[in-house]
Amino acid sequence: MFIAKKAALATVLAVLGTTTALADCGIDAGRVSIVGNEFPAIHTVANGAAACAKDGVEVKANLTADHQKINLAGMQGNPAEYTSAIIANSSIVALMNDDVIRPLDDLVAAHGQDIPKHQLITINGNVMAVAFMANAQHLVYRGDVLEQIGVEPPKTYEDMLAAAEKIRAEGIMENPVGGAYAAGWNLAQEFVNMYLGHGGEFFAPGSAEVSINNEKGVAALEMMKALSEYMNPDFLTHDSNATSAEWEAGNVALMNMWGSRTGVLMDSEGSAPEVYENTMVAGPMTVGGGDQAASTLWWDGWTVAKNISDEDAAATFIAMKNGVSPSILNDETMSQAVWMIEGYQPAPVNAGVFAAIDMGTTPYPMLPYMGLLHTALGDNLAEFLQGKESAEQALADVEAAYTAAAKEKGFLR
Repeated sequence: MFIAKKAALATVLAVLGTTTALADCGIDAGRVSIVGNEFPAIHTVANGAAACAKDGVEVKANLTADHQKINLAGMQGNPAEYTSAIIANSSIVALMNDDVIRPLDDLVAAHGQDIPKHQLITINGNVMAVAFMANAQHLVYRGDVLEQIGVEPPKTYEDMLAAAEKIRAEGIMENPVGGAYAAGWNLAQEFVNMYLGHGGEFFAPGSAEVSINNEKGVAALEMMKALSEYMNPDFLTHDSNATSAEWEAGNVALMNMWGSRTGVLMDSEGSAPEVYENTMVAGPMTVGGGDQAASTLWWDGWTVAKNISDEDAAATFIAMKNGVSPSILNDETMSQAVWMIEGYQPAPVNAGVFAAIDMGTTPYPMLPYMGLLHTALGDNLAEFLQGKESAEQALADVEAAYTAAAKEKGFLR
């Protein structure tokens, strides 16, 4: 199954069941080494897997914002350093392209027949991952600040710019807009969102030929530049962690942020009551007069490395299955994500992701060459945002870098 279909995902999220604790994981030997992103939901999954550790079974995790910089290299060795990578529908492509993760069909048959079908991600006829949560970027705003300036929560990026100008003009905040614009993966993702919001297509129909140096690509970059003028001057160094820290410090009133991050922003740790009590969420914004969300819909899931022993593969599969079992859901973890796990009860903090689903937000493209374009975007857009080159030149640089990489990989002649 591919959860790109809105109706299918909505059905997944509506599934409610009972939670049952697993008393024994049933592993007597093997090595489990997890690499993944660092936010509360991923910690919960890793902790669930770690519960399988006992004499003869080692379970460890490296959860870091740099996971996409190290997961491929860490799975290329023989044996692989990491036996499982927690990925999303974009990052799995790079691992499949380099043939470092294994199909899971045999492990599902042996150890995972009770995994709900909607969690099994099938690509080219093989189960390649087990999904456990849905995610999307959407509006996060300070309700008290917008009330102070007499403005409704923005539904468009143009509305966000107008609100930001009013906040600055009234002396409330100098840089009221936040965004994960760190040069590299994060910056590329923001372009992907904005380009989709303008109705852009990344490639020529039916081919790997890139097609972004056009009016929609320029418009996307110009909106990103306009937003950046209301951001911290160091915005090109701000990933999701740094942007969240800016929010908790009370420096930001409007931002596009991952639904998986909002629980931290709305709890009482790390910020003053005036911040967390007034942190609100809404759906993704549109842009340029269009009706398509300037965002992407995602799933997160786990994989099993190819270059490991069958014993380690089985131990990893069973431990990760435990990490996403209904037993991980409780009063503390329920609000951490839009879980695709039976027993999930939707929480208000996740309303932004549900709004993204309701809007029919486009899933991030799971194309074998999309990762090459994402890398090219992340490497070549910063100079435009710094005012060093035109939007057209930046997009030309992206297309040239992508084309060279796609030819090297054999996607283009």
